[in-house]
Amino acid sequence: MKAFPSTLQIAGVALAGAALTACSSMTGAPTAGSARLGPAVGAPLKTCADLAQAFRFDQTRVDAASTVSAGSLKLAGQSVAEHCLVKGVMHPRKGSDGRDYAIGFEMRLPKEWNGRFYYQGNGGLDGNVRSAEGALGGGPLTGALMQGFAVISSDAGHTGAQTPYFGSEAQSRLDYGYQAVAKLTPMAKALIAGAYGKAPDRSYIGGCSNGGRHAMVEAARGQAYDGYLIGAPGYRLPNAALAQLWGAQQWATLSVPNATTQHPMVPTARIPDLSGAFTKAERQMVAGAILGKCDALDGAKDGMVQATQACQSRFNLATDVPTCTGERNGACLSAAQKSVIANVFSGARTATGQSIYSAFAYDPGLAADNWATWKFANAVALDPLAVGTVFSVPPGMVDPLKVDISARLPMFSATSDVYRESGLSLMTPPGHENPVNHTRLLDRGAKMVLYHGVADAVFSAEDTRQWMLRLNQALGGKADRLARYFPVPGMAHCSGGPSTDQFDLLSPLVKWVEQGVPPQAVLATARGVGNSGGVNADVPADWTPNRSRPLCAHPTVATYKGSGSIEDAANFRCE
Repeated sequence: MKAFPSTLQIAGVALAGAALTACSSMTGAPTAGSARLGPAVGAPLKTCADLAQAFRFDQTRVDAASTVSAGSLKLAGQSVAEHCLVKGVMHPRKGSDGRDYAIGFEMRLPKEWNGRFYYQGNGGLDGNVRSAEGALGGGPLTGALMQGFAVISSDAGHTGAQTPYFGSEAQSRLDYGYQAVAKLTPMAKALIAGAYGKAPDRSYIGGCSNGGRHAMVEAARGQAYDGYLIGAPGYRLPNAALAQLWGAQQWATLSVPNATTQHPMVPTARIPDLSGAFTKAERQMVAGAILGKCDALDGAKDGMVQATQACQSRFNLATDVPTCTGERNGACLSAAQKSVIANVFSGARTATGQSIYSAFAYDPGLAADNWATWKFANAVALDPLAVGTVFSVPPGMVDPLKVDISARLPMFSATSDVYRESGLSLMTPPGHENPVNHTRLLDRGAKMVLYHGVADAVFSAEDTRQWMLRLNQALGGKADRLARYFPVPGMAHCSGGPSTDQFDLLSPLVKWVEQGVPPQAVLATARGVGNSGGVNADVPADWTPNRSRPLCAHPTVATYKGSGSIEDAANFRCE
């Protein structure tokens, strides 16, 4: 297989210096050549209940403010300290469709505050005010709230009940795209000032999936934050969703005719069953073939492929996987299967060959159930709603197996008298093709940490890697002074897969922003049996339950030192 095209490398991250080779230290020297922002200073909570009546901000209503005692909220079995819970709405209005809309939010304000603010970007189509715990992606044992941040969470301007309709309401789709973040950010900072007697010294925004997109869009539009924690960013979400529909049509040519299965979110509904196109047994067989060609590239046969880019050159689906000469039996792939799988992994495209979305990396994580759910179920159950009613002009429902993919793509760029901003404009970071505007972030001392599961089935890790390459080019080879990217081998969408998916990237981001020390390698562990952060069912039985690895800043790779247990990150270095 041909390797992903690239002539660039991230300058600085690939330096031959020893800073990246010693994973045991997990940190590097202070970043040279960029501004350094000072550390945040904490303060005690001055008021809680009074906020419901005393706080005033334009177009904002605080509905409740109450004290949450220590231990009432738990994260991964650990008690969260005492804090103030504030609930309210911004910009309540009657929508053009006659429905009532508002930006619902909650803020959790620690009694003992560390002086920092964290905007929690939520996933999917939003629509719910999730608990403002400061989720970090993966399977963490901590969160921003537990670390002492003031945290906000929102529904991005619509409720779950409005989810099938909100994309047809022009302002609501704008709030979902980027305006809710822009409206909530100054309000949240003012609320913090009212609660503590001072504004936050440092502000951070983070999330995974659509939450990662929220953070990435804010980095390009508002630039109101000092640190950005960006997980599996669907920064080209319209393209990725259309690629899902394109893929569904590919899989449908191989699936059992007229087969249906239960809707993953609505038990009473049925959807086309595409899973017969590439069964679990077949995916496990292909995963084994990938391991056979690529497992040892990092120096250890451990059931993980760390050298992702090298693997794309080494593994060849056509020749490294047996071709069936008779009936499919789980030990081979038919010629038609190989053609479809190769097409899907190469990236969706129109009938004329125009690229719709990026290629996907071959990784053994494709055997995980999460991979199949996104490729076979969500592609026909969730993505059609977003493609039809949120990203297209004019909006309307689509049949995922019948929609004309080539004709749909231009609808993402279209506008009208009602929808004055296109789906691509409201969803994607401005200038993501050439992110020169990030120079302002670099000059100010802001930092970005990105991570992405290599086996993510809906948002391609290669798409994130290519953005990093473009950023490096736009910044004249100085991308490493602003951003570090950590691919997570084996990890599926935001978590899961045969991977070490439990990690804290927020703490290293804070250290980079406030002390000038960039993250070079970050400790990650598996979530095997007994893990208090939740068990990952994809952890192989022959791994120790808490296997650890360093997550290495791209393009370096976790490489075995040649001795010591392969279950311990201390025996690997980033090179």
